[in-house]
Amino acid sequence: MPSPLIIDIAGTTLSSVDRTRLSHPLVGGLILFQRNWKTRDQLQKLCRAIKKIRNDLLICVDHEGGRVQRFKSDGFTHLPAMSVLGKMWMHDPMDALNSASACGYVLGAELRACGVDLSFTPVLDLDHGGSGVIGDRSFARDPRVVTLLAKSLMHGLLQSGMANCGKHFPGHGFVRADSHIDIPVDRRNLKTILADDATPYAWLSTSLTGVMPAHVIYPKVDSRPAGFSEKWLNDILRAKLRFQGAIFSDDLSMAGARMIDGQEVSYAQAAVTALNAGCDLVLLCNQSLDERDLIDEMITGVTEAQLKGSWQANDASEDRRLALLPKFPAPDWDDLMVSPVYMHALDLLP
Repeated sequence: MPSPLIIDIAGTTLSSVDRTRLSHPLVGGLILFQRNWKTRDQLQKLCRAIKKIRNDLLICVDHEGGRVQRFKSDGFTHLPAMSVLGKMWMHDPMDALNSASACGYVLGAELRACGVDLSFTPVLDLDHGGSGVIGDRSFARDPRVVTLLAKSLMHGLLQSGMANCGKHFPGHGFVRADSHIDIPVDRRNLKTILADDATPYAWLSTSLTGVMPAHVIYPKVDSRPAGFSEKWLNDILRAKLRFQGAIFSDDLSMAGARMIDGQEVSYAQAAVTALNAGCDLVLLCNQSLDERDLIDEMITGVTEAQLKGSWQANDASEDRRLALLPKFPAPDWDDLMVSPVYMHALDLLP
């Protein structure tokens, strides 16, 4: 049975409520945050406890480097913001590519040694200069530079046994508004977007294993945000750009996900809309802290939609989810620390 829901947990250990939710057949994984971190040993125990519930649960995190890195102490390497690699490119492109691969390997290997399966990286947004929420998370303004540095980072992830997730399709870097708290609107036409911001997705279509669409409305293409748009996900990303991997919604609790067709929707309605538009997996973040049981409401709502036939489970989506799980065992942390490959990668970090 497909398991498209990615949820979160409140603390550093699993509660009985967490265990019940993670046992639900519609739940396919969870996303960790800084509040779920105390020490490396605690994180390893937490991930083992999650896998005991169901070994195929996908343990995810936003761990890019720079200001978006959830675990920064107890041995974790402080990774640079991706803009640092872009600046390296301006001086020595080949060194920048090698450093990007090293970043990907260190990022993936350290997370995997603690039991984490997937980081939502790389950021493929172009740095147009006006977006505070993207900013130094972007490699560069030039889509060719972004593509090559991202591919090198993804090569490092692959070496560590980790899949990847390019974000935020077709591009969040042009708009100034932050989709966490607003509904950004990009008024450029499709031809302009495909020739600029979306080009990394075309050039990386054989390398990307995951893509996360933006909670941005592109009104000259569709009235819905990209993550809820069948035109963006099926007609453009799947059919035109020929992407074959998993599509994740961005966080459904963000302001940019709460208004669809001019109406405020529930988390369950947002999830069903995203799934019907072409998402394989949907994320609902930071709701385990809410006393209103909003995660359970979403699970119940998606279950009802399935029973009523307003959402049809998709076996291909489940295959894509399972394909994101690591293909070989994670390294032991202590062994990793003295591994020649890891130590060499550390030397290459900017």
